[in-house]
Amino acid sequence: MRRWLRNLFYRATLADHAYRFLFEPGPADEVLVLDCETTGLNPRIDEVIAVAAIVIHGNRIMTSEAYKAIIKADRLPTSASIKVHQLRARDVAEGRPVHEVLPELLRFIGGRPIVGYYVDFDVRMLDKHVLRYIEAKLPNRRIEVSEIYYALKYGGAPPGTVLDLRFQSILADLGIPSLGQHDAFNDALMTAMMYVQLRDMRERGARIGRERVVQQEAPIGA
Repeated sequence: MRRWLRNLFYRATLADHAYRFLFEPGPADEVLVLDCETTGLNPRIDEVIAVAAIVIHGNRIMTSEAYKAIIKADRLPTSASIKVHQLRARDVAEGRPVHEVLPELLRFIGGRPIVGYYVDFDVRMLDKHVLRYIEAKLPNRRIEVSEIYYALKYGGAPPGTVLDLRFQSILADLGIPSLGQHDAFNDALMTAMMYVQLRDMRERGARIGRERVVQQEAPIGA
């Protein structure tokens, strides 16, 4: 209800009515997977330096139509963040300013629900720019893959059960290959594969076993 009221307010006070499409339903049977790479984890001071978005139509992950961009941010990557996403200051300097990227990204997102892994962080990082640009926040419904995974693996678990919601752990449980984390496009693609598989399992009433099967490496020469 709070989000509905907030969106109603933003729609009524939207600075640029060309973006009213954000408040309309997106194409039927489509969601959008979003991932951002940032200079840090503090939404107040850190900046988005890379973004990727992939549409899922039904069960088809539309990688050929993905959106991706490097953003020239005011705040440069720190040595700690460079170790994570490998984007150096000169890489970011060659990117485009956010005021060029944002209109394209918003049109690509449209009214589709936004899927992500800890998606609230990614949306919050974008919202501070969206708010300045059109005086509204992204109104899109959000779908958190770790919540679906939690329900399928840990729903009904006894008290004291150790929870593991790490990205790599979800990949392992679902048998999805790791493409190398902290690249916006790779993360979005892996998250898309997670979502498609988790949604299918949920629809079938399937569960994820709490004991993860560890693949043993074959001996050399086997």
